[in-house]
Amino acid sequence: MTVTKKAGVLGATGSVGQKFILLLSEHPDFELYKLGASERSAGKKYENAVKWRQTATVPEFAKPKVVVECKPEEFLDCDVVFSGLDSDVAGDIETAFSDAGLLVVSNAKNHRMDDDVPLVVPLVNPNHLDVTVRKLKTAKAQNVKKGSIVCISNCSTAGLVVPLGALVEKFGTISQCMVTTMQAISGAGFAPGVLGFDILDNVIPYISGEEDKLETEVSKILGGVSEADVFVDRPGMTISAQCNRVAVSDGHLECVSIKFEQSPPPSLEEVKQAMRDYVCEPQTLGCFSAPQHTIYVLDEPDRPQPRLDRDRDNGYAVSVGRVRPDPIFDYKFIVLSHNTILGAAGAGVLIAETLLAKGAM
Repeated sequence: MTVTKKAGVLGATGSVGQKFILLLSEHPDFELYKLGASERSAGKKYENAVKWRQTATVPEFAKPKVVVECKPEEFLDCDVVFSGLDSDVAGDIETAFSDAGLLVVSNAKNHRMDDDVPLVVPLVNPNHLDVTVRKLKTAKAQNVKKGSIVCISNCSTAGLVVPLGALVEKFGTISQCMVTTMQAISGAGFAPGVLGFDILDNVIPYISGEEDKLETEVSKILGGVSEADVFVDRPGMTISAQCNRVAVSDGHLECVSIKFEQSPPPSLEEVKQAMRDYVCEPQTLGCFSAPQHTIYVLDEPDRPQPRLDRDRDNGYAVSVGRVRPDPIFDYKFIVLSHNTILGAAGAGVLIAETLLAKGAM
C-alpha cells in the first residue's frame, strides 16, 4: 500500500497556488493537507477565500478546507510545502519554513541564485537535487528535523534550458545563445495592469526582470556542484535574451540561435537526433508526472504552436521545431513549453516526485 505524503501550499489563493492545488488534487503520492494564504484569507473556507481562475472547477476536497496563515507552526506535519507566494513576501517566509525544518519547493525568485539552493528544471538537472537528498537523509539519520529550499526556474528559462541541456550533454559547451521570447499572458498572473486591453492588438516588448533571469539562470542549471555542495555556474556560456508579452493564454514560444564551442559543430541531423533521444531522469525513475518524451522534435514547417502543442504529455514535455542552420551562429530553432506547468507549479510537483523517488521523504 502506497503511503501518501502530506503537502502544504503557500499562496494558495494566487494563480500558481491554484495550479498547485489542481495538480495535487488526484495525485497518488501527495495528499493536500494545508492551505496557506494572507492574513485576510486566514480562517475562511477555501471556496470563500479564493477567486478561482482555472478552467477546471475548484476540487471538491479543497472547498471546505480552512485557510491558515503562512506560518511554519501551521505546517509542521507536512512532508513538503509548495510555495506559490509572490516574491514581495516569499523570501523571508520560505526561509522561516526552512529554518523550522520544512522542505520548501518554491516558485518565487528570491532564493534561486543562492549558491547553496538548487535551481531545478526537473527535465534537465535533477542531479542537483542530490544535494537536498543528502542533507535530508543525514538529518533523518541523526534524528534531526532539517529543512531545505528547492527553487523552480523562471518560466521562460524552463523551456529554453531543456533543448540546451540535451545538446550540452551530447556535444559539450554551447558558447553563445541568443533567445527572443513570445510569452503568454498567464505568465503575468492575475494582477490588473498589463493584461486585458493593453495586450489586445499589441505586443509588449518588455517584461520586468525577465531578461536578467534568462541570462543568469541557465548557467546555474547547466552548471555543477562543488565538493562543499555549492552550485557553480557552467563556464564559457553567454546568453543574450529579449522578452516579449504576446496575446496567447498559455505557452511560451522562444526563437533560439546557438553556437557550439566545438569546431566543426555537430551536423544538423546529429543535433535533431540528440534532442529526440534525450531522456530525463524523472522518466527513468518512473515519476507520476514525467513526460513520455522529454523533447518532441517536429518536422512541420509551422510548428510548434502554443494552441496545438503546449499540452503535450500534460504540459510536461517540450516541443522543438524549425531546426536549421544559422548564418551567424551554428543552428537555430523554435522551442515551446507550457509556462504554468513545466515553467511553474508542474515543475514543482515533478521536483517533489523526484525527491520522493530519491528517498528524501
